[in-house]
Amino acid sequence: MTIESLSPIDKHWLARLRADYRVDRGRCVVSHEHEGPLRLLKSLYPEGDAICHSVLVHPPSGLVGGDTLDIAVSVGEGAHALVTTPGATRFYRSPTGTWATQRVHAVLGDGARLEWLPLEAIYYSGCLAHNRLHLELDAGAELLAWDVAALGLPQAQQPFVAGSVLQHLELEGAWLERGRIAADDKRLLDGPLGLAGHRCLGTLVFAAGTAIERTRREHALDAVRALIEADPLRLSAGATAAQDGVLVVRVVGPVVEPVSMLLRRCWAAWRQALWGLDGQPPRLWSM
Repeated sequence: MTIESLSPIDKHWLARLRADYRVDRGRCVVSHEHEGPLRLLKSLYPEGDAICHSVLVHPPSGLVGGDTLDIAVSVGEGAHALVTTPGATRFYRSPTGTWATQRVHAVLGDGARLEWLPLEAIYYSGCLAHNRLHLELDAGAELLAWDVAALGLPQAQQPFVAGSVLQHLELEGAWLERGRIAADDKRLLDGPLGLAGHRCLGTLVFAAGTAIERTRREHALDAVRALIEADPLRLSAGATAAQDGVLVVRVVGPVVEPVSMLLRRCWAAWRQALWGLDGQPPRLWSM
């Protein structure tokens, strides 16, 4: 059955994007192709030719049940890409009982670096959302990525009281996290061993294709732990080495803004500690 043969009520957004970054005469460049409402805007070079900043845009700005965003990113040997978004990804209520899906598959070559830094995902009450990030890193490849999940719109008196969110984060062959947040799971949402009443949770990951040398790893953890200790969310945040090639910062908070601000500071600290790069946020984040 083709999409043209479906009735209007059965038609959903299917959007695909493939972006391939490579080094060309000392400059990181990107070639990309898309299908459906998903675009990669013009490449930007605020840090010079070696690092390509890209803005990923989904014009509909939200997903409902049955919609799919399928994103494939490859970063070639020695290339460095930073990908962000101009706004939040919104998973709306699913009146048909079908799932909305965002799949991101990133493959990094030897010595490549990727910064996957989309703005937050907002999960509206009644949504059925599957958000998946699958990573493949060659030896010498390194990645900084985050995920910020906002459940409902508490400041707009629209709490997350129905629906379900499935999150999947995988570093192939090394690390897998998969969790489900259901609106009727009060023990998870409100219990002291769960979210303790918070409705925003954030994760920042530094992943490497080979084990991170111990001194480098401890230096990076010390840098973000100092920031966490000085932050108002210090009692609901922490940093750890999940395994030899993965460092993780986790934080929960009542709303998006304080969680995002802490993760941005930690991202900047890791960028400096691990790569010796300035942690100046992309200009887009302040617009």
